Amino acid sequence: QVQLVESGGGLVQAGGSLRPSCAASGRTVSDYSMGWFRQAPWKEREFVAGIRSSGAGTYYADSVKGRFTISRDNAKNTAYLQMNSLRPEDTAVYYCAADPIWYSTSYNYTWGYMYWGQGTQVTVSS
Repeated sequence: QVQLVESGGGLVQAGGSLRPSCAASGRTVSDYSMGWFRQAPWKEREFVAGIRSSGAGTYYADSVKGRFTISRDNAKNTAYLQMNSLRPEDTAVYYCAADPIWYSTSYNYTWGYMYWGQGTQVTVSS
């Protein structure tokens, strides 16, 4: 069983930066795929970024490409989401997810991940 805990969300002005973290426990996740999703009020949870176990493959939603960077530190059993040039429309609860398998056709869907964190709130003011 894997437990994921997000931290590092907060309130920031438009154009600012945040770097949420996702700490895993229960077992090492170095061989797991990991992803970040977000959910704004009254909207469905949507894919933000994904990273393969080796860290060599990273994938992004078009809406964040060029602004967000997903990374992982397997020695710390932790994943990160560096968010730059934040916009008010980035406001949402951000969730970390993990799965022992990389699904090439569903890494950007919620059903592509077995384990989920409780989320961290990111609010961007205009």
